Amino acid sequence: MDHYAVLGVSKTATPDEIKKAYRKLASQHHPDKGGNTTKFQEIQTAYDTLSDSEKRQQYDNPQPQGLNMGPGGFHFNMGPGMDFNDIFGQMFNNTNNPFGAQRNQRHLMRTQFRISLLDAYNGGNQMLKLNTQQGQKVLDIQIPKGVHSGQQVRFDNVFPGATLLVEFTIMPHLTYEREGDNLYSNHSISVLDLIVGTKFNFMTLSNKVISVNVPPKTQPFMQLKLTGQGMPIPNTGYYGDQLILLKPYIPDNISQDIVDSILRNRGN
Repeated sequence: MDHYAVLGVSKTATPDEIKKAYRKLASQHHPDKGGNTTKFQEIQTAYDTLSDSEKRQQYDNPQPQGLNMGPGGFHFNMGPGMDFNDIFGQMFNNTNNPFGAQRNQRHLMRTQFRISLLDAYNGGNQMLKLNTQQGQKVLDIQIPKGVHSGQQVRFDNVFPGATLLVEFTIMPHLTYEREGDNLYSNHSISVLDLIVGTKFNFMTLSNKVISVNVPPKTQPFMQLKLTGQGMPIPNTGYYGDQLILLKPYIPDNISQDIVDSILRNRGN
């Protein structure tokens, strides 16, 4: 699968171009809007890879996986769900294994776990499926509340003689954008409401409905802050903030009286 082709961007696309293409396609193909789940997953996978500079570099310059001989001796590239011991288990038996003295040591296994923004907000347990040399394993993984994308969490005692390192990847949300512990959203508002003031109901990521007050004479594209309505700050009991960007529009049905009033006041 060509990630660039999936998003419809060139290999020289900037991060902003990749994000813009992803948001457009994700909105079109999101399963909640009747889109195809397989297509949406392809879009998600492409964005996860190309939006991360390190993953994008590895994708653009792939390295062979498995056991290979390179300058200076053996080199190992561990794929997702592979146990270091399994490689040698295929090469040597227990009697002749020259590395047998090290088999009691703990080895490190790595994998990635994609979760939603709401999963990161709530934390809790989820099932993680891993494909290993012994077949598929299902693990009960504790998601840290407020976990960040790219954060790695260590799990011991999930495999005999091995430690599992899980890197969490948080999928982008169609409504809320995360920066640090804060969340950002847009709200469309009539220019008339900006002039005279208004109130509107805003639903937070946690499904809490909050009445938001817009004072009279509010300037377009101002940000309103809902303190403590952002993401949980790990191990503190505190939360970040929710920022709402007011995006103005001109109503189609402005009465002539309002137009005349604006024209009269324009010269004052």
